[in-house]
Amino acid sequence: MSKRLKQDLMELMQVPGLSGHEDRVRRSIRSRLEQIGVQSKTDRLGNLVAHFPGQGPSVLLFTHMDQLGFVVRKIDANGLLRLERLGGVPERALAAQEVLVCVGEGRDIPGVIANKNHHATSPDEKYTVTPYRDLYVDVGMTSAAEVTTAGIRIGAPVVYAPRAVELGNDRIAGTSVDDRAGCAVLLELARRLKDRTTGPPVHLAFTVQEEFNLRGALPLAQTIQPDVAIQIDLMLAADTPDMDGHGDIALGSGPGMSLYSFHGRGTLNGVIPHPAMVDLFERTAKAENIPLQRSAQVGVLTDLSYVQHVGEGVASIDIGFPMRYSHSAREVCDLGDLAQLTHLLDAALLRIGPDFSLDRDDYT
Repeated sequence: MSKRLKQDLMELMQVPGLSGHEDRVRRSIRSRLEQIGVQSKTDRLGNLVAHFPGQGPSVLLFTHMDQLGFVVRKIDANGLLRLERLGGVPERALAAQEVLVCVGEGRDIPGVIANKNHHATSPDEKYTVTPYRDLYVDVGMTSAAEVTTAGIRIGAPVVYAPRAVELGNDRIAGTSVDDRAGCAVLLELARRLKDRTTGPPVHLAFTVQEEFNLRGALPLAQTIQPDVAIQIDLMLAADTPDMDGHGDIALGSGPGMSLYSFHGRGTLNGVIPHPAMVDLFERTAKAENIPLQRSAQVGVLTDLSYVQHVGEGVASIDIGFPMRYSHSAREVCDLGDLAQLTHLLDAALLRIGPDFSLDRDDYT
């Protein structure tokens, strides 16, 4: 399993898929599902879903396949590109980064976000983060006409140059670990769901536009009307010096469960998980001898915050994997955590039977 997880993750990390432009990623995932023998469907927004029949409360198990990045805002007369951010891109991590301007498969254009010549940088500038609107991308072209002839237009998607690297101790670094790692986990679960003989109805979904507006999964949820929703995403690893005090999640220490998430900056929303789901994953982790870490964070948000309000309300929880350096061009995860997360999800689904209660009074 770990070998398949690594292969799927590293290959998917190298497929560009800016939020709203996930088509290449979706096609890659759909092809992998077909190789497994699983059929899937795509809705108008681009969400990809596979349905597995069963008995009991229906489950929407999903992760997002888009990544954050930029769009071209302006093409200067000298051929340099100006960018607009799409998603929570950290400005302090941008200068000197390699990027890829996505104009079509096989025709994408590499570039670099310029960093001012060191020898011309004043002492004050050396300790200042340049606002993204003042940055520009050099693609090696010398005029606006040359840029447009190459296929670059206003609004063209731009991502960190796709990269996947093996580190020591089965750890992976590179672009879009958030959330191609979740996609790799769901692909492994699809292999197991295909051959199971018991368990609830499961709608396995790879969703769009999470990094843009956190609502890409909403039309899918409105159509499916699930009883249960389980979102797979990163858990902020707090085991590096810069994250001291941000929690107890550690890379390589197993999957995580969010007990509280809230985003108070512009989007007043979050998730407090349903007690039935907390109980389910705690019992499953104990029975399967899987370490289950706990997270409570402000500043973190997933599209589950909207999915939970569909219909009469959905019993919801965020389950995920520890990850370092979120939203940078080099995120890091641990393959062992992904393997244990897969096992945890598989075992938890088998415990959702026809008699599984979603009555909150049964858990107080």
